[in-house]
Formats: sequence, structure tokens, C-alpha cells
Amino acid sequence: MADMTISGEYFRGIVKDNPIFSLVLGLCPVLAVTTSVENAIGMAGAALFVLLGSNIIVSALRKQIPPITRIPMFIIIICTFVTMIDMLMEAYTPPLYKSLGIFIPLIVVNCIIIGRAEAYASKNTVKFSIVDALGIGTGFLVVLVLIGAIRELLGTGAIVPFGFKLISIPITPSTFMILPGGAFMTIGVLMAMVNYNRIRKARKGGQ
Repeated sequence: MADMTISGEYFRGIVKDNPIFSLVLGLCPVLAVTTSVENAIGMAGAALFVLLGSNIIVSALRKQIPPITRIPMFIIIICTFVTMIDMLMEAYTPPLYKSLGIFIPLIVVNCIIIGRAEAYASKNTVKFSIVDALGIGTGFLVVLVLIGAIRELLGTGAIVPFGFKLISIPITPSTFMILPGGAFMTIGVLMAMVNYNRIRKARKGGQ
């Protein structure tokens, strides 16, 4: 704890412990919902809400939760926040809620959420657990938006989140990019690029 800083913990979640490129967790929603930037933002926002809420509660109650019941308790806490965001999205963003479908309730079993509760929030203070949630959530958002932008742009020829056209390119759209195969190809290429960059840096450092 003495060596931990707020900025260090935040950026660790984005870069070093990025849930997709580093921890390789939560790939199911990444592959399924990133057909557009709008879906990517919606999914990442919902996950951040649940992650932040569960990290706060788990950290606040970490000394009161018996070790033998910690996993069931974590799941109950996560279920509570998933139910809340599910109802909020259904009430206030019906089109997005319909587009994301079953993947909102499935946040309950997202390895990123329960993994941070077990590995971090249950061992650290509320302050650092909030920072961890924000960092991991931001890292998740960046990757989802990146994948969603690539797939939407190449699959439809334009990026149009929430009705606002951000960019369009004069190409013939490839339907493949918004299908499951396009998701696997996109994330595979991006992971290869990230890993290549890490290896190159390690070699420069003599590792």
C-alpha cells in the first residue's frame, strides 16, 4: 500500500492490467457486442457501473465477509448492481438495451467483475478500489470502442454513434466485419500488435 499511488493504480488498469489485452478476460461480450461504437460504449458503461459499485461494497465490507462465503457474497453484490443497470438501461435507453440484449444480465458472470472483487477490492481500501474500478473500466472502454470503431467503419462504411456521424470512408462495406468472424479477426490482429510491441520493448530493455 505504501508504494501505491492513485495515478499509478489508474493507469495500471488501462495499460499493464488491461482486462482484454493483458488479463484476457471478458472476451465474450467483446466479441459479441462490438459491432458498433454505440454498442461498445453502452457495454463498457454498464460494466463500469457494476465494477465500480461492486468494488466499493466489497472493499467496504472486506473485513466483515467470512472467507468461506466470500465468492457467494461477491456474486450477490454484483447481481444487485447488474439488476440496477439492467432496469436503468431498459427504462432510459431502450434501443441500446435491446441491442445489447442478454449481455447486460451476463455481466453477473463476467470474469473481469468478479476477478477485481476477489483479487483487488477484497484486499484494498475503498479509495484504491474505486481507482482500480475506474482504471479497469477505462481500459475496457478503450478496447471495446477501438474494436467497435474498426468493425463498424469497415462493416458499414461509417461510424454513427447515437445518431451522430463521426466519420465515413468511400469503401464498399464488408459484412464480414460485423459478423463473428470479423470480431475474431479484429481482436486477433490487435492482440498480435500489442504483444509484438511488448516483445520489442522487452528486447530493447535486455529482457
